[in-house]
Amino acid sequence: MTPNQVTLTRIFTAFLAVGLFSVGAHVLAVDLTAVVLTIAAIGLDGVDGYLARTRGLATTFGAKFDILGDRVVENLFFTCFAASGLISLWVPVLFFARGALTDFLSARAGFGQNAIGKTGWGRSLVSSRTSRASYAALKCMCFCYLGFLLSVRDMAAGTAWSRWFKATGAAWPLVTAQAITLFTVVFCIVRAIPVLWEGRRILLAHDRVPKAAAVGLSR
Repeated sequence: MTPNQVTLTRIFTAFLAVGLFSVGAHVLAVDLTAVVLTIAAIGLDGVDGYLARTRGLATTFGAKFDILGDRVVENLFFTCFAASGLISLWVPVLFFARGALTDFLSARAGFGQNAIGKTGWGRSLVSSRTSRASYAALKCMCFCYLGFLLSVRDMAAGTAWSRWFKATGAAWPLVTAQAITLFTVVFCIVRAIPVLWEGRRILLAHDRVPKAAAVGLSR
């Protein structure tokens, strides 16, 4: 498979996982399949980049398509769980706004010497293997737990998981879900800081009106 085909597969896998999480009558086998697909959707994020580097297939389009895949997967899962009432609607809104702004700044900066994230602290927070792996693991844990909780909450009464959910009063499972989501949101914002800081030069540069243009506007 080519890197772009892997990215496309990742998006399709995420849609399938969310679809299984959202079915009305929850069955353990179906929910476990959704969890496996969720892990695959997150794990494939590193496969397309690996193939691009090792096979010499890295392209500008592929890099942008990979970012698009990240945004689709993130917003797909968070929108699903927000619509189900497990998390606040502001979570997918924040992820969408953050992704739109950082992707805009990165696209304007371009690749190569002008790319954003060239500073040491920027690479550590954004593009280092530790940061990327930690962020992927956190998102995977967040999506799997929220999906599991959604399944348990909507299971038919009388099942073992349903009895467990009711016995806990649904309090600490939901608190745990909010905590994991909060950590994911904070990590998302922290990783955006280098892009926003280094990208400020783009916003400031376009805010300056050339002298000739300013004279023309004053007439």
